[in-house]
Amino acid sequence: MIKGPQFLKFFIPILESLKDLGGSGNSSEVIDNVIEKMKISEDELEVTLKNGSSRIKNQIAWARMYLVKAGYIDSSQRGIWSLTDKSLKTEFPNDKEIHSIFKEIHRTYKKSNNIENEIEKNENNINHNEIDKLIEKEIDEKESYKEKLLRILQNISPNGFERLCQRLLRESGFQQVKVTGKSGDGGIDGEGILEINPLVSFKVIFQAKRYKDSVSSPQVRDFRGAMQGRAEKGIIITTGRFTQDAKREAFRDGVPPIELVDGDALVKLFENKNLGLTPKIIYEVDESFFEEFY
Repeated sequence: MIKGPQFLKFFIPILESLKDLGGSGNSSEVIDNVIEKMKISEDELEVTLKNGSSRIKNQIAWARMYLVKAGYIDSSQRGIWSLTDKSLKTEFPNDKEIHSIFKEIHRTYKKSNNIENEIEKNENNINHNEIDKLIEKEIDEKESYKEKLLRILQNISPNGFERLCQRLLRESGFQQVKVTGKSGDGGIDGEGILEINPLVSFKVIFQAKRYKDSVSSPQVRDFRGAMQGRAEKGIIITTGRFTQDAKREAFRDGVPPIELVDGDALVKLFENKNLGLTPKIIYEVDESFFEEFY
């Protein structure tokens, strides 16, 4: 067992997942692969921090950040995680080396917050449970724009969320988008036309789920049943998440695939379309760049 905070256990699964994916993958692909590889249960995935963010996903994010700083993963501006030459040409770190990476990276930090101060005070006898608590406390206290956006979406009216999904689909190139939400309509909330080119287009129906929890595989199956004979494609949009079984069901062989848009993907849509978000540029100093000039 790796000595250190809980997020260190994700180091090797992340690296192995990237190797399985051919050396790179988007964040959703990697996280799903890690969850499968580590056999993380749905109960564990349902655990959230006080601000509503996933505890498991936050721990994976911390592990990624350390792997980037340690040179094992390339930092990408487009949400792509990729193995560096260091990862491809050397063996993945063992448990002892992972703990050394953890300590070394903290030694290079400026002691500017509670986590680093705690480690500095206990350099030779780090209380890892306390570090885990401090990490979660900092995450809880610093609600990101992503958590804030999802909180807003989860608290608007059901009809308002359907109309917002209508707007997103229009912004994404869909035409004749209508909200049709009726009780007893198999969960279909709207429809639209996606034009591939002037000669090819197809009808799409969508379901808008303003959830805080997860969407299960039976719900995906029910939606597929409702869409059959009515549209060539289906989309489920939720502010929550999809269970692993729901993701498998959505792309099961022999049946029409269903596109799944979870809370993370929904935030990216708002980002890409500049809807309800004001972009800001924030710089972080790369201290390693200046090392050769000392």
